[in-house]
Amino acid sequence: MVKLTPDLIQQSMQYINPVRDRELDLRGYKIPTIENLGATLDQFDTIDFSDNDIRKLDGFPLLKRIKTLFFNNNRIVRISEGLEQCIPNLETLMLTGNMLQELGDLDPLIPLKNLQNVCLLQNPVSAKPQYRQYLIYRLPQLRLLDFRKIKQKERQAAIEYFRSKTGKDMAREIAKKAKMQAMMGMPEKPTMSSEERNKIEKAINSASSLEEVKRLSKLLQSGLIPGDGQHENGENGAEAMEEDDE
Repeated sequence: MVKLTPDLIQQSMQYINPVRDRELDLRGYKIPTIENLGATLDQFDTIDFSDNDIRKLDGFPLLKRIKTLFFNNNRIVRISEGLEQCIPNLETLMLTGNMLQELGDLDPLIPLKNLQNVCLLQNPVSAKPQYRQYLIYRLPQLRLLDFRKIKQKERQAAIEYFRSKTGKDMAREIAKKAKMQAMMGMPEKPTMSSEERNKIEKAINSASSLEEVKRLSKLLQSGLIPGDGQHENGENGAEAMEEDDE
């Protein structure tokens, strides 16, 4: 198992892929957690996280350039809320061979308004009744689901089904189950405001060295905002600030 460090990001393969996008290859390191992506300085259109051990889709800083993410063959069981604030221009999300279980687990994808292409093959959720109809209904901007083009008649049928009494009852049941799971899970850190995210983005973009990027990344992992003095002496900040002491 390998920690996703700024050094690993710097040393990994970077290239122009066949569709002329700039891609970062992080395949096969057995990475358990998404972190330190501020070290990319938002220079990539595509990042490939296939064949790792990631369990939760979260941990992104603001990356406006990202259009495509590959997470094939990980162990993802949960998609975090608030992704639209971190990767707002995501168009393609490949999640083949993960462990997503329930239709409600996919709801955090709804606010990703540019998301057009999703693959969830070889996830337990893809065997659920009305799986395809549910995603087509909840993500009206989708064009491709599991490598199959969404036809207009499919879209219309999904809308009609989920507007019917049966469909409404099903949607309520899905939402209820998702709420129960969220209540049973660990509480998440509060979502950062757009002002705080802008502060983070500016701090990372103005970093003049890899050491500075590392320091900022460490702060972000601790939930601290660079330049926010009120946090710097807190219990959680102590370890993060060690590297900054001179």
